[in-house]
Amino acid sequence: MTSLDLALLYLVAAVFGVVICRSLKLPPMLGYLAVGVLIGPNALAFAHDSASIQYLAEFGVVFLMFAIGLEFNLPKLRALKTAVFGIGMAQVTLTIAGAMLGNALLIAGFAMLGVAWELNWQGSLVLGAAMAMSSTAIVVKLMAERLELESPHGKLVMGVLLFQDLAVVPLLVLIPALNSSGSEMVSALAWAGLKAAGLLGVLLYGGQKAMRWWLTLVARRKSDELFMLNLLLVTLGLAWMTEHAGLSLALGAFVAGMLISETEYRHQVETDIRPFHDVLLGLFFITIGMKLDWRPVVDHWWLIILLTALPVLAKFALIAGLARLFKSPPGVALRTGLYLAQAGEFGFVLLTLGAQHGLVAPQWVSPVLASMVLSMLATPILIMYSNRIVMKLSSSDWLMQSVQLTSIAKKSIKTEAHVIICGYGRSGQNLARLLEGEHIPYMALDLDPDRVRQAAAAGQSVVFGDAAKVQSLMAAGLARASAVVVSYHDTPSALKILDLVRAHAPRVPVVVRTIDDSDLERLKAAGATEVVPEAIEGSLMLASHALALVGVPMRRVIRITRDARDKRYGLLRGYFHGADDDTVDELAQERLASVTLPTVSPHAGRPLDDLALHALGIAVVSLRRADGKGLLVDGATLAGGDTLVLSGMPAALALAEEKLLSG
Repeated sequence: MTSLDLALLYLVAAVFGVVICRSLKLPPMLGYLAVGVLIGPNALAFAHDSASIQYLAEFGVVFLMFAIGLEFNLPKLRALKTAVFGIGMAQVTLTIAGAMLGNALLIAGFAMLGVAWELNWQGSLVLGAAMAMSSTAIVVKLMAERLELESPHGKLVMGVLLFQDLAVVPLLVLIPALNSSGSEMVSALAWAGLKAAGLLGVLLYGGQKAMRWWLTLVARRKSDELFMLNLLLVTLGLAWMTEHAGLSLALGAFVAGMLISETEYRHQVETDIRPFHDVLLGLFFITIGMKLDWRPVVDHWWLIILLTALPVLAKFALIAGLARLFKSPPGVALRTGLYLAQAGEFGFVLLTLGAQHGLVAPQWVSPVLASMVLSMLATPILIMYSNRIVMKLSSSDWLMQSVQLTSIAKKSIKTEAHVIICGYGRSGQNLARLLEGEHIPYMALDLDPDRVRQAAAAGQSVVFGDAAKVQSLMAAGLARASAVVVSYHDTPSALKILDLVRAHAPRVPVVVRTIDDSDLERLKAAGATEVVPEAIEGSLMLASHALALVGVPMRRVIRITRDARDKRYGLLRGYFHGADDDTVDELAQERLASVTLPTVSPHAGRPLDDLALHALGIAVVSLRRADGKGLLVDGATLAGGDTLVLSGMPAALALAEEKLLSG
């Protein structure tokens, strides 16, 4: 097959795999693995695992480690330190140690029978490291859909996943060194560790300042193409440095992500790198699937079931036990264990690396790969039925949930016409103080136990509860409430609350807080009585203070602000785009843009309406003459030097600007 034939084959296979998995509501990664098995040399033999494809697929791991580096920041580690360095570290260490101990016992047992066991301690370490990983992609996606990221078990799960991702970095250095023996292995590990420490020290010492300076310099050129080219240059350049230092490509990519993580460009970089990350990682999983030989899997199906069931049960028991050891409630500990029992994408990376260095015999690769895939397929089912499983395993969990709902109902049972505040952060607490000042009762629900404990001890009406669950809302007296306020900015959670309120108390008005007005229509359509975008309210308050300071009478300031709100923020939905914007999805946001006509313009003397800018989706907000005088937009005639303020989407604004300037 030619290179083009091979590329088309991979693309067609990837598209079919992802479409089928999306239809079945399964992670795309499983689709990549399945089509890799299908087109590989052990099935239809359409493609072979060539060295060029293998090297290209390795870049998928590079961008995966880059994404992990972007998530690495000290505030996050401090917030989850117990889960990361307590449960996470213990889980990875004990899983690897358990695999090595189990292998040693098997070696001794088979030796007594006069049979040689095929797996040495290096191979057992690789398998233990692979089994220690859980799937960040699958678990985080499912928890986000179930609105559990901020729940007690959600925070523990995220902490453990974070340590697993970080543990991959030293394992990528360790595994290649295991191919040596005796003193050579010790010297190889010491030399690799010394090089890694030296390189990391050089890069991290002042590296973030240099990276911020460089990215700022590039961003000022205002070229998306240049920014992307520099992003690829930084990522692949550092990967090249670490590879030539005798380490791995992935380690350099991880360092690149770390350097960018503390800069203001982090969110933009994460958005830009996502297509490369997803496509190349998909190619990597296809090459993993091509290694799976289905024939020994069918012949030894009992071994596959054993290799699937035992690690899943062992990880579940270990993680749940560690969570209990760190004083988590039984229900939280069991859910954490269930959510993390499966294999993960980094397990494939470590297993492949071990096989490449001859640490894992070929006959082990297919059964272990098959068992890892099966455990990942079982994850959505385990999470879907996690509540039922936990209820059966822990009677105290049902009791604790009942006590929690009872405590909510006990506090709210005597209240009538009260306000239910969903989320008791800064905005929720400010609202509560204003309601208290007006002698209006309220009931606040929050998922932060420390915040709830401190606020309740101070005599405030706040309880621990998930506002996105109907039981919590009903216990808080939804049917008797005068209003519901969603005080945190999380659109999926707000939509869930709106759905519950519409189903159980449709007459109760709901006010929703958002960052900006990008989801305003969705929330209004879902039943929100009012949506309060922070950015717009902040701009109105800023304008109010500025007008008052320059001498505008306060009564007029109040009227101007009220009129702006009455117009539903129509002229404020756009914004002038600048280099310091941190909006995640800038292309989906309306903007404002100023366009100044040339002194000699082909449009001079033409009515503004003749340009039909509205056909491009553009609204003309204001028009100013060259002498600074403003004009009414309706019926205006253009002149050279006029400045028009346009509102619309970025692509439409570019077309309108071209039309105005070029004629």
